[in-house]
Amino acid sequence: MSYAKIAPAFARASSDKLVRMRFAQERLRSTVASTQRQELKADDSVDQTCTMVERPVDVDLISQTKNVDNRKAKISIDFENTQEAYKSKNTLELMRSLLVFKLCAIDFLVDKNKELMDLSKKVLGQRLFEKMMKMTFYGQFVAGEDHHAIKPLISKNQAFGVGSVLDYSVEEDLTQEEAEKKEMDACVSAAEKESPGKDHREKKYKAHRRFGDRRGGVISARTYFYADEAKCDQHMETFLNCIRASGGAAVDGFSAIKMTALGRPQFLLQFSEVLVKWRRFFNFLAAQQGKDGMAALEQKLELEQLQDSLTQLGVGTKSDIESWLTGEKLGSSGTIDLLDWNSLINDRTKISNLLVIPNIENGHLEPLLDKFTEEEEKQMKRMLQRMDVLAKHAMEHGVRLMVDAEQTYFQPAISRLTLEMQRKFNREKPIIFNTYQCYLKEAYDNVSVDVELSRREGWYFGAKLVRGAYMYQERTRAAEIGYEDPINPDYEATNRMYHKCLEFLLEEIDLYRNANIMVASHNEDTVKFTLEKMNQMGLLPQENKVYFGQLLGMCDQVSFPLGQAGFPVYKYVPYGPVNEVIPYLSRRALENRGFMKGSQRERNLLWKELKRRLVSGQIRYQPTY
Repeated sequence: MSYAKIAPAFARASSDKLVRMRFAQERLRSTVASTQRQELKADDSVDQTCTMVERPVDVDLISQTKNVDNRKAKISIDFENTQEAYKSKNTLELMRSLLVFKLCAIDFLVDKNKELMDLSKKVLGQRLFEKMMKMTFYGQFVAGEDHHAIKPLISKNQAFGVGSVLDYSVEEDLTQEEAEKKEMDACVSAAEKESPGKDHREKKYKAHRRFGDRRGGVISARTYFYADEAKCDQHMETFLNCIRASGGAAVDGFSAIKMTALGRPQFLLQFSEVLVKWRRFFNFLAAQQGKDGMAALEQKLELEQLQDSLTQLGVGTKSDIESWLTGEKLGSSGTIDLLDWNSLINDRTKISNLLVIPNIENGHLEPLLDKFTEEEEKQMKRMLQRMDVLAKHAMEHGVRLMVDAEQTYFQPAISRLTLEMQRKFNREKPIIFNTYQCYLKEAYDNVSVDVELSRREGWYFGAKLVRGAYMYQERTRAAEIGYEDPINPDYEATNRMYHKCLEFLLEEIDLYRNANIMVASHNEDTVKFTLEKMNQMGLLPQENKVYFGQLLGMCDQVSFPLGQAGFPVYKYVPYGPVNEVIPYLSRRALENRGFMKGSQRERNLLWKELKRRLVSGQIRYQPTY
């Protein structure tokens, strides 16, 4: 927050000299610009940031009805056409898919998959075990052991219109006890250890040993546990290698990163709590003006009433507050909205000075913790520095960076830090993509607020929409620790939220052409919904504004028809040594059990294609490219 003028009145005690700093070499506060984005000229409306694989249009796969205006072309895709869907697979690969999906539907094998893999390694030996894995689960879901080994698969997929999001999927194989110990050590500050219970922390944003193993109830996301700063540097080097591999393997590829790999998660917990409490304070002030229950961006605080409220709370004199707000160039329109309010959290000499929260009862600003050690301060700065290095490297190599979402007690900080990278690196085209989990009740508010900020400041908004990977863990944690469940009540509510966010972003693209979205979903209905909306809006795949994403080894009947029809579609491509991706494969088996039990469609289509090849004499089919 920009406290240089108001902090003494707010906190009633602060003699620290506050000096402005660069936050990752970019200002953390918002500069309020025009709320209306200038419309682009017609010849600038298409952002050619993703090179597509060109092929003759196959009428069995895609039909286009062209009007005089080419942007009104209607596109439809046949997801039943197995010959097109699996033309990149030889028959052995189809049979492997069927076998793996069948095994994933057997409860005993899935529940005991880790034990069975350990037993197989002992019985077969390392060499035969690795060969067996490459013929089955590893071969289905993992591209190869290193960035050299994955190139053939990436090239083949690209030849059939499917790009790659590279994801180095190696994880530590920790016991639950080891994971819990690491998490508690990494998330509890020195001040909390010295004086437990004497801080201003909320239980949601504190570490709890019962949930220290963040792998519990998570089926599709990598998990990192903090060891030390050297380990974080190793993770950064791994991500840098992944970026280089993405740049070398394809044009305009993607690479995925996780914030918890880049630093001590204590900072993410603390910064998340600060951001949430400041937003809650804004909502409190909005309620005083009778504006509670409104959409996030519709809440506009009347400046005069705001000044009166802050004065009554004892924040400072009315002239102090007026000077503070006008000094920040806020309220010139007579109102302050949530984006203006968020801009008050500003850069400071010490990052720990960001971690100050408003006390509604006494109007004071209070530190989240009584003190920060010098080493904790350095650890926070190093996390930001690593993020900056990765973003610069991605830009230099023509690779887009996908920042994965994580648990809700980390996510406010992750989203804010990702936003700061977007403001810096997305000026000319989308380089940094944030991830929005649509099983969250606040997903639409988060998307709409961030889009509005990109409009005001004139940078490219990049988003990946997912349903979410932490639902069971989040629900259990909220219930046991005792805070509001952040998850939508059921799957249908999550679907509605996903489609609401998706439609909002598609409309944003239709109006301004400055947003880019990845529809990361295995749900065929969601893909069809997207295509229908694109048709209605006249959005063509060649504009490279709407991408689709699925996991390697899954949902090929959606990915490849989309890619061959000219849509930008990507597979999340995990890679790493066999032994070190076992935790990833274990979760993939768990995820596929639910996926395959819930729907027989993919297996039915695989059988259909096998029968077609057998009847037509193509059982030895090999893809050519």
